[in-house]
Amino acid sequence: NASLLGILQHPDGTVLKQLQPPPRGPREQEFYNKVYDSNCCDSILLELREYLPKYFGVWSPPTAPNDTYLKLEDVTRKFNKPCIMDVKIGQKSYDPYASAEKIQQQVSKYPLMEEIGFLVLGMRVYHVSSDSYETQNQHYGRSLTKETVKDGISKFFHSGYCLRKDVVAASIQKVEKILEWFEGQTQLNFYASSLLFVYEGSCQATTVRLSDVTLAEKRRVPKGLLSGGDVLEYNNNINVINSTENGKIEASVSKGLSKFYALHKKACSKRHHGQLSLKVENSEQDNVWKTSTCITQEHLNGNVLPQLEKVFYHVPAETKESANVEVRMIDFAHVFPSNTKDEGYIYGLKNLITVLQNILDN
Repeated sequence: NASLLGILQHPDGTVLKQLQPPPRGPREQEFYNKVYDSNCCDSILLELREYLPKYFGVWSPPTAPNDTYLKLEDVTRKFNKPCIMDVKIGQKSYDPYASAEKIQQQVSKYPLMEEIGFLVLGMRVYHVSSDSYETQNQHYGRSLTKETVKDGISKFFHSGYCLRKDVVAASIQKVEKILEWFEGQTQLNFYASSLLFVYEGSCQATTVRLSDVTLAEKRRVPKGLLSGGDVLEYNNNINVINSTENGKIEASVSKGLSKFYALHKKACSKRHHGQLSLKVENSEQDNVWKTSTCITQEHLNGNVLPQLEKVFYHVPAETKESANVEVRMIDFAHVFPSNTKDEGYIYGLKNLITVLQNILDN
């Protein structure tokens, strides 16, 4: 599914999304450039930023300057056990310029899109009871009917022990804010665009930050955490210890990026796009990602360890709202200027809110 094609986690806490072939890739880049233009003074676009991942321009690997990646905020980064769901919104998943063939292909994928107004593209849910993730791909979403869509989505909010009503309630509030934005704008129409839902699946979810880079969960750090070859890993992301006194680490990390990129290319070529679902699933891909997320002892020269220890024991935990939930709009390869409200997207949001409300009430 498009939102997860070519997604790479960069050491600095952003994700890199490979630009799709024209016209889709350039259109998505243009959309982000427009919304995040530093001279932007359009209140509608300025508010829209609240509902998007932050955008940090584009990046190309030194080894392949023609490959362009969008550099975006990693919305999952602050979570310990992130539960993630990707829901495509709208009544049409093809844009106004789509060929008859493309329309046919999109409609046949999910004939109920027009009626339901959204489609679950994938989910990954952490079950506290078994300390494991359950993953569903877009075949799961396409199998949902009007009768089963409520139960199909409620699966996302189930921890293995109970239904996380706090998360459902927080999700409704966030989707309602996005709906308000859509009700107030007539300049953009979105097709085949998604909402990304993320919430904290684990019980003790407090994290510690050093210069906005998450270092570890706020627990006592085992003595051996940073000993030879161990991975300093957090939620599948690469952690870079950002220390101004230690140029050595930063240098070694930037050198490592092209290696990281090469590993990613290798991993990508091994999997067929259509089979890629949320995050990284099979163990072979896991290994490719794990090897690319190592910071070994050689990167951690002596003087970092005392600094780390100070951080772990003395930095206060982040303050959190009651249910830590993120809902962000993603995937903008089919956004077009308009002079009317985006009725298809609004219809999908309202239906989704109704379903969420039903999950909460029953």
